[in-house]
Amino acid sequence: MEKPRIVSVEEYREARDELLKAEKEATRQLDAIAARRRRLPMVRFGEYTFASPDGPRTLLELFEGRDQLVVYQFMDNGPGHFCPGCTQFTDGIPPTALAPLAARGVSWSNVSDMPLEQIETYKAERGWTVPFVSSHGTTFAEDCDAGGGFMLSVFLRDGDEVYRTYNTTQRGVDRLVFMNNILDLTPYGRQEDWEDSPVGWPQRPTYG
Repeated sequence: MEKPRIVSVEEYREARDELLKAEKEATRQLDAIAARRRRLPMVRFGEYTFASPDGPRTLLELFEGRDQLVVYQFMDNGPGHFCPGCTQFTDGIPPTALAPLAARGVSWSNVSDMPLEQIETYKAERGWTVPFVSSHGTTFAEDCDAGGGFMLSVFLRDGDEVYRTYNTTQRGVDRLVFMNNILDLTPYGRQEDWEDSPVGWPQRPTYG
């Protein structure tokens, strides 16, 4: 297997400094995009009732008294079938991250059209502690533009009124996965066949 080429310390520093220019430019672009994101208009969302281990919970109750809520819509692939991408994403949610988010006024919940019993069984199997409720029988996924897929949505509460301020899917969700961000810094990357890597470097199908 071919390895990265070996150079002198001076050559490495020169190449690293050149890449750093591109990284800093990308950071500035992301900062500018985040500023635009904070200025997006918002749309009012209706009321929904979800099934939870503690009984029915409304969308407003998922805020747990805070002003902001992030929801990850976990795909429903049918009985006994679970989306590998949604599983990887949920595996990567740090259990210790929810308290600091709450301290900033942000609540988190996973939501799925899967029946609650299926969610609870899979949660126990994976060892997840993240809040996870069922939207089964509601139009929540459709109204979030997730349909039968996955989606990350952000909501803002103004009194008893709920508004969606942002949503993303596909690569927008992919970039939030901790493991992917770390792998992107390594020589072999994610080792997936869609990546632009030197010939002969290890790669496999994304979900293979």
